[in-house]
Amino acid sequence: MNTSIKNIKKSFGQGMTEYIIIVALVAVAAIGAFKMFGQTAQHQVAGLAMELAGDNGNTSKDHALTQAKQAQAQAGLNRSLSSYNGGNDAGSTLSGD
Repeated sequence: MNTSIKNIKKSFGQGMTEYIIIVALVAVAAIGAFKMFGQTAQHQVAGLAMELAGDNGNTSKDHALTQAKQAQAQAGLNRSLSSYNGGNDAGSTLSGD
């Protein structure tokens, strides 16, 4: 009888550990997605937070639109191994944040 209770507790602990690992992976993926989409998503979330707080979020919305247009322009550039360092120039519009 004691053995079956220990097995049930061990199984419950294993399930919770797996759940924590999955939650951590989802959090890391969300951080990666925000980093990948960069400034656009950050400004959209900032605008949403300002609107929820009762402030005007137009400035953040405008920044998000500007960043999205810059990202679209960067995506349209022809990149190859001969120009891989082009985004690292001092005058580059690519922010990297």
